[in-house]
Amino acid sequence: MPPWLQLMLDSLAPLLWAALVFTIPLTLLSFVLGLALGLLTAVVRLFAPRPFSDIARFYVWVFRGTPLLVQLFVIFYGLPSVGILLDAFPAALIGFTLNVGAYTSEIIRAVISSVPRGQWEAAYSIGMTWSQAMRRTILPQAGRVAVPPLSNTFISLVKDTSLAAAVTVPELFQTAQRIVATTYEPLILYIEAALIYLALSSVLSALQVRLEKRFARYGGFLEART
Repeated sequence: MPPWLQLMLDSLAPLLWAALVFTIPLTLLSFVLGLALGLLTAVVRLFAPRPFSDIARFYVWVFRGTPLLVQLFVIFYGLPSVGILLDAFPAALIGFTLNVGAYTSEIIRAVISSVPRGQWEAAYSIGMTWSQAMRRTILPQAGRVAVPPLSNTFISLVKDTSLAAAVTVPELFQTAQRIVATTYEPLILYIEAALIYLALSSVLSALQVRLEKRFARYGGFLEART
C-alpha cells in the first residue's frame, strides 16, 4: 500500500471522530439557534416599533458587514479583556449563532414580505389574531420559499465551522492541522479533510433537493421543474 494511502487510512478515524463530536454538533446547534434568532430579528424589523427595529437593523448591519473570523476572535480573544471568559466551543457557538442569525433574518424578512397582503386580510377576516395569522397562514407559505436559501446557508455553515479551528475548537480542520504537525504531510491531510467536507456537503445538497421536491408537490416553488 502506498504510504500516502496508509496515512489517509490511519488519519480517517480521528478526522471522522472530530467531525462527529465537534463539527456536526456545532453546525446543528448554530443553525437552530441562529434560525430562531433570525426569525425573531426579522419579525422585529418588520413589525416592532422604531427603536426596536433600529436595534435589529444595527445588529444585522454589524454581523453581515464584518468577517466571521474577526467576530470569533473578538468573542474568544477579545472579551477576556473585559472579564468575560468563554471556553472555545461556547465562544464558537455564540459567534456562529450571531452570524447565522444576521443572515437568516434577511432571508426570513424577505420571504415574509413576499407573502401577498391579501393573505393577512383573509386571515383577519375569519377572526384570526396577528399571532394566529402569522403562525397558521404567513409562516407556512413563507417557509416553502425560504427552504432553498436557508438550505444553502446551512451547507455553507458546515464549511464555515472550519474557522473554529482558529479559536482552538478541536473540530475536523484543527484535527487535520494537529496530524499535519506530527506527520509533516500537509497536502495529503488537507485534501482528506476537504474530501470529508465535500462528502458532508454532498449529502446535505441531496437532502435539500428532496426537501424542495417535497414542498413542490404542495404548490411550492418548484412547480415549473416538476
